[in-house]
Amino acid sequence: MTHHFASHFHFSLLNSTQMALFLCVLFLLLSSASACDRCLHQSKAAYFSKASALSAGACGYGSLALGLSGGHLAAGVSSLYKDGAGCGACFQIRCKNSTLCSSEGTRITLTDLNHNNETEFVLSSRAFMAMANKGIGRDILKLGIVDVEYKRIPCEYKNQNLAVRVEESSQKPNYLAIKLMYQGGQTEVVAMDVAQVGSANWNFMSRNHGAVWDTSRVPNGALQFRFVVTSGFDGKWIWAKSVLPAEWKTGVIYDSGVQITDIAKEGCSPCDDSHWR
Repeated sequence: MTHHFASHFHFSLLNSTQMALFLCVLFLLLSSASACDRCLHQSKAAYFSKASALSAGACGYGSLALGLSGGHLAAGVSSLYKDGAGCGACFQIRCKNSTLCSSEGTRITLTDLNHNNETEFVLSSRAFMAMANKGIGRDILKLGIVDVEYKRIPCEYKNQNLAVRVEESSQKPNYLAIKLMYQGGQTEVVAMDVAQVGSANWNFMSRNHGAVWDTSRVPNGALQFRFVVTSGFDGKWIWAKSVLPAEWKTGVIYDSGVQITDIAKEGCSPCDDSHWR
């Protein structure tokens, strides 16, 4: 069940708190429209020798990050990290040394914040080597930093829905922290609500850090969630009707029953027409 803001959101149903949240979401949607991360960008990339450095990153994925994109992970600068909204975003990246590097490059998933502005990305060594032509991955490592071009692409998780992991800090019934995993599409979750299954009494959740959302207003019983995601030039709700059982447990990953396939669009002409050649 989805509702596009422009034509389906009924303002008369909003209380003051919900109205404030809605306006905040609209601001976030508009501010993200200038990012143009689906366009082709020129930059530089370095690498970490150990992927574990990225799995312990600001997005909060922990060791689960190693299962994303086959370990092809990346830390991105703040404009890509987007205060955590960019966590889980997928990019196609290739280096520009035609002697060493393939024209296809590799896909990476953003799992950390890069604090070093010398490069926009710091990749796992596996991802860095994957940009090279077959058999010479070790040669590209010797360069340390390479010129690259990249663009954002939709994330695809075949036969895998958006998942919710209950964090160990959760304490029933006073506090719930969850981590979003396997988020598909080319979009961002900018707001999130929780309610008891079958109830229309929704409580908003806040982004704690990275991909982790939390609330101290935990409904009783089994729980449903709804997400506001950027989609097209606007945004929409995605409703996961039954996600957590009444006896939810920490450390467990639960299937949301839905997947995000939307693609957010930005008015970033003329680079709208850039293609991966």
